[in-house]
Amino acid sequence: MTPCQAQPYPKPASGPDLDAAVTAIVERIEAARAVAVLPAYTVSRFKLQQSLRAFVEKIGCPFATMPMDKGVLSEVHPQFAGMYTGAASSADVLRAVEGADLVIDAGGVSFHDLNTAAYSTRIPAEKLLTIGIDHVRIGERIYNPVRMGDVFDDLAEMVRKHFGYKALPKTSQRKLAGRPDDPITVDAMYARYRDFLRPNDQVVIETGSTASGITPLPLPDGAQVHTQSLWGSIGWATGAALGIALADRSRRTVLFTGEGSHQMTAADLGTMGRNGLKPLIFVLNNRGYLVERALEENPDWVYNDLARWDYQTLPAALGCKDWFTTRVATLGELDAALARADTGDMACYVEVVGGRMDMPAGLTGAHEHLDAMYGNS
Repeated sequence: MTPCQAQPYPKPASGPDLDAAVTAIVERIEAARAVAVLPAYTVSRFKLQQSLRAFVEKIGCPFATMPMDKGVLSEVHPQFAGMYTGAASSADVLRAVEGADLVIDAGGVSFHDLNTAAYSTRIPAEKLLTIGIDHVRIGERIYNPVRMGDVFDDLAEMVRKHFGYKALPKTSQRKLAGRPDDPITVDAMYARYRDFLRPNDQVVIETGSTASGITPLPLPDGAQVHTQSLWGSIGWATGAALGIALADRSRRTVLFTGEGSHQMTAADLGTMGRNGLKPLIFVLNNRGYLVERALEENPDWVYNDLARWDYQTLPAALGCKDWFTTRVATLGELDAALARADTGDMACYVEVVGGRMDMPAGLTGAHEHLDAMYGNS
């Protein structure tokens, strides 16, 4: 087995509890008025997307993904309700997920702070049923060992109820705003990133303001997202992009990162160049740790400042002599850089100059409600 092949499914194999677990889940589904599924990133790690999709289509219920699990199932699927992030979700997604009387956690989603918009989910324990990697949990009853792939396959065979859910038609995308000589704003930038993404892209998102801006964007069919929001380990995404690009050279690897995170692991660019990889890298330079500025009452503390690097020169300094590199500060320059990157003939590294306190909507909301997040004290 080569390192790029899928790893074997974890042992042990399903035991005698499998039939009892599947029967209990079927009973809950048949008795429910409305069901919603939350797929976890583990489904894609074990290559079980087809098995889960067959089950979801069989029962005709909505599915929604949390930020860490984005792209596990196709977002162009007619049963995709949208992104679920607790109170930060749209009204339609809240109705589909929190309005259901049975929510199936498919793979073990993580209800941590970034996935739940500061723990704002409202799914009572009695509504939640978990199909984990090697177990099923219904209330206080745990069925183990049962492999989730076996559970998905058996459910697709046994369930008879169909809920007939279809997501509301997607609203048409807004036209790109701004004149060529306008400075880059996050609204205009992320709208352009939305249109830049292609089917089957491997999209790597760094923790921080970048995640807040990229995660809400709709994904084309087959695109897969990789993000590390569980521990919030900044610097992860540059190294992850190296590994992802090495593992599958047939797909575009697109990295979106901020300069603060990028400074921690930028040396990985040299390894990308040495291996002849062609990543498409966009580094947002907004003069510091914007996510930290957003989450503090005083955004001007000096520990949120950074050393001023000349980012566009990094690839050449690290041995990537044949890369396209540029620094963009206007919308016209950004459009030209995106068009160049879209040709796909070489690695591209784009330093994007943004405003020091220009935040995506999610961070703006957090910055305006710090008392609610931390308490008045």
